[in-house]
Amino acid sequence: MAFMIAQRAYIKLFLITKVEQRRGYGYQMLEELKQEFAPFGYVPPQSEIYRALHELVQEGVLFRTKQLKGSDPSVDFQEIVLYQFTDDGTEKAELYKKQVKTDLDRCIGMLNKAVRDNY
Repeated sequence: MAFMIAQRAYIKLFLITKVEQRRGYGYQMLEELKQEFAPFGYVPPQSEIYRALHELVQEGVLFRTKQLKGSDPSVDFQEIVLYQFTDDGTEKAELYKKQVKTDLDRCIGMLNKAVRDNY
């Protein structure tokens, strides 16, 4: 058990939630997370976002599909990779989120103790 939750585990938690919310491609998720974490002074590294997505695919939680970005294929040629849950990915995602919640609760307790005892 680590002292604090690993950055990638933390990112995977948010990526799973983004897929649940139907925000399906990597760059879109990266930009949303940058905005959400900006008030805390944290910028999730692009490399970690894509490594986390790759791990979720390897673990059978997500699968990748390609699609043209725009609605008019005669004009829009940019292809994007969408991430969606596999057939049993929703269940795997819920299990992962429960495991991370346990780690987060432990970390919150440790951080609260540090603040109480030292400030």
